[in-house]
Amino acid sequence: MSVQERKQRERAERERLIVATARELAEQQGWDAVTTRRLAERIEYSQPVLYSHFRGKREIIGAVALEGATELAGAVRAATSAAHGPRERVAALARAYLDFAVHNPAVYDALFQLDGGLAYAQEHTPEPLKDAFAALLESLGEVAGDGVHPGLFTEVFWASLHGLATLTRAGRLLPEDAAQRVELLVDRLAVV
Repeated sequence: MSVQERKQRERAERERLIVATARELAEQQGWDAVTTRRLAERIEYSQPVLYSHFRGKREIIGAVALEGATELAGAVRAATSAAHGPRERVAALARAYLDFAVHNPAVYDALFQLDGGLAYAQEHTPEPLKDAFAALLESLGEVAGDGVHPGLFTEVFWASLHGLATLTRAGRLLPEDAAQRVELLVDRLAVV
């Protein structure tokens, strides 16, 4: 291995450590607790080293969001691949999405609530974000209904899931009705 390859590998490892540490701190104490100073202390590097990887917290949030998008896409695809039939796939997708939001609140916030400097729904949207949307579209496109653009239907369904996730996390919805909400969403929106 050349010196340059070793340095590149070490740099990538430091970036992964920074992102993992930010994510861990955010999951434990919230994003307000994530500062470059705290991260530098936790990873035992100086702040200038941290800034050599990320210009600041915003870029770190963006890196966590991209990692989370990949995980969300994987969770949705795993859930839908085990389901049989369009209705079951859509219900599995909804449950996987909502479970992801519950079990990864800081990542969910990085993806959909905080400014990570990422472009959504644009030509230069990063691939992990496009792929997360594609994972939703794969199952939702088949139940959009006649004359309904599959991408538009996916956006509306996703917005409904996001609303449920956000309101549930904020304690605005009764947790015991979660399964009924998914069933109602699938029954009323999806044409199966």
